[in-house]
Amino acid sequence: MTAKIERVPPDQRIAMAEAIRDARYELVPTAGARDAATALPEGGTVTITASPRRGIEATVELSIYLRRHGFRVVPHMAARLVDDRSHLGEILARLIGAGVDELFVIGGDGPPRGGFHDSLGLLRAMGEGALQGFKVGIAGYPEGHPLITDAVLLEALIAKQGFASYVTTQVCFDAAAITSWIAGIRDRGIDLPVLIGVPGVVAVHRLLSVGARIGVGDSLRFLTRHRGLWRKLLRPDYSPTRLLVSLGPALADARLDVAGVHIYTFNQAAATAGWREEILADLES
Repeated sequence: MTAKIERVPPDQRIAMAEAIRDARYELVPTAGARDAATALPEGGTVTITASPRRGIEATVELSIYLRRHGFRVVPHMAARLVDDRSHLGEILARLIGAGVDELFVIGGDGPPRGGFHDSLGLLRAMGEGALQGFKVGIAGYPEGHPLITDAVLLEALIAKQGFASYVTTQVCFDAAAITSWIAGIRDRGIDLPVLIGVPGVVAVHRLLSVGARIGVGDSLRFLTRHRGLWRKLLRPDYSPTRLLVSLGPALADARLDVAGVHIYTFNQAAATAGWREEILADLES
């Protein structure tokens, strides 16, 4: 066991192991995503992003493929990529037919393709019957959003919680900010379980390669939402383990109701899966 893990109190070690054992893994639907998924735990939960460049179709196709290969899949339903109610119905019917029973509903990037401008609008449309049978996740922003005020984000989260089953936080490297944000929404009556979003293991050349494949525009929008992300990921001392250890108290705090972790792999699934095995061995030794 590493010294870093050895110093973690037993209750936090147990909570960390549970979170990592059942972690979710996010993939970008690029050409190499199917191969990347083979490195992930068999039968695990994989979330599939959506972007203006590739459109919702790439997300749906990869979701159906991975579901047929034994994964639990959670496609991102980006409101701005949906044409209209008819298009929405077609997407949901295909996902239901493939055995998909969970969605992560977001506003998305770029200009709206149809009448849906944000996640709340899409949730309301789906709430008229289409949500039956679907578990739904929504996004949370521990460090805020560069284009939306904290007050508006909180108001939207309160409005969406009636449609949702859980919240997944956007990438954040500050355990104190994450913990404070979760405590804050609890104080405001938001009781949805929270999945904490953490970056996986990242190699510089692979990160840049994924950035190129998802498109310059999509990459810039992603970096705008996640301020300083690449700079922090590329620091020589970056380690998912260090962040996980810092999150130990939050994971073990029943009042915060942290449901687990969501790992942003940037399609570097093999490296992240290897780290998962190592950290679990340390935590369970």
